[in-house]
Amino acid sequence: MKIKKILLFLLLIIFLIGAWCAWNVFGPSIHNPEKKFLYIRTGGNYQNVKDSLQKNNIITGDFWFDKIANYIDYPQNVKAGKYKISDGMSLYHLMKMLRSGKQVPVNLVITKLRTREDLAKRIATRFEVDSTSAMHFLDNEESLQRFNVDTNTVMTDVIPNTYTYTWNTSMENIFSKLYDESKRFWNPERLQKADRLKLTPKEVYTLASIVEEETNEQDDKGKVASVYINRLRKGMKLAADPTVKFAMKDFALKRIYHKHLAFVSPYNTYLNTGLPPGPICTPSIKTIDAVLDAPETDYLFFVARADFSGHSNFASTYSQHQVNAKAYQQALDSLIKAKQQNQ
Repeated sequence: MKIKKILLFLLLIIFLIGAWCAWNVFGPSIHNPEKKFLYIRTGGNYQNVKDSLQKNNIITGDFWFDKIANYIDYPQNVKAGKYKISDGMSLYHLMKMLRSGKQVPVNLVITKLRTREDLAKRIATRFEVDSTSAMHFLDNEESLQRFNVDTNTVMTDVIPNTYTYTWNTSMENIFSKLYDESKRFWNPERLQKADRLKLTPKEVYTLASIVEEETNEQDDKGKVASVYINRLRKGMKLAADPTVKFAMKDFALKRIYHKHLAFVSPYNTYLNTGLPPGPICTPSIKTIDAVLDAPETDYLFFVARADFSGHSNFASTYSQHQVNAKAYQQALDSLIKAKQQNQ
C-alpha cells in the first residue's frame, strides 16, 4: 500500500508538472492589454524579437519561449513584419504565428495628396520604409524609369484608393502596386475617352488635378474641365489659380493676387502655355471621370457665383465673364463689410 501511495503521489506530481508545462505553452500566457503590435524590422534577429517582447511585457520570461523556438527552429527563421499580439493568446499560438510569418495586413489609404513629399510621409507612417528612403525613390529618375514616369509625372500613377500590403513591403513594391492599379484604371473605355479629347492619360490626370482644386461641386467639374480644354485647344494660357499655389508651395493662400502671378515656375499656368509638367494633387476617380466626360461647350471663363453656393457661373466671352466676376466681387465685399460691422 505504501508503494502504491508513493506511485500515486509521483503520478500526481508528474501530472501537475505536465499541466504546468502545458499551461505555459498552450495556456493564455501572453499579456498585451494595450494591444501593441510586434514589429520585427528587416534584418532583425531572434534576440531582437525576444528583447521587444520582454520590453513590452508581452512575455514575462524567456525559458518557455526559448524551448518552443528551438523546437520549431524559429531562431534561424525570423521573419520581418508587423504582427498582431492578442491579449490572452498562448505562447504556442504566438510562436506558430511568428514562425509562419503571418502578418497583419496594412492598408495604405490614398485620398487627396498634393506632392511627392506628402506621399512619402503617408507611406512612412504606415510602413517600415522611412520618408527619406521613400523620397529617394520618388526623386530618382532611374527608379521611376521602369514605371514610365519621371519626378514630375510620378503622381499620375497614384489613383486614390485603398491598397493592402504587409508592413515590411519595400518602397519599390509599394509603388509597383500603385502602378499596377493605375494600369487597370486606364481601361479601354477610359483610354478611348482620353483619345477623344486628344489627351494622354497623364494629361487627363494632370487636368483633373486642377479641376479637383478648383471646385468641390461634382456637377460643375465637367464644365470647369471644358473651360480648360477649350483654352488648350485655342492655345490660351490656362491661368489656373491653383497652379500658382502649387508653384509657390503655399497651399494656405486664400486669394491669388497680381503679385503672385509673376512667380517663376513651370507649374505657373499664368506664365506658361499648356498644362503644367505634372499634377498638382491626386484627383478623385470621380473628378478624373468628370474630365473624361466633359461636355462640349464654348466656355472660356468661370467664376464663383454671387450666392456663395460653391457653384460657378460660366461664360463664353470676356465681357460676360466680367459681369459675372463683378457680381461675385460685390457680393464678397458686402459679406466682408457685414462681418466687420458685426465684430
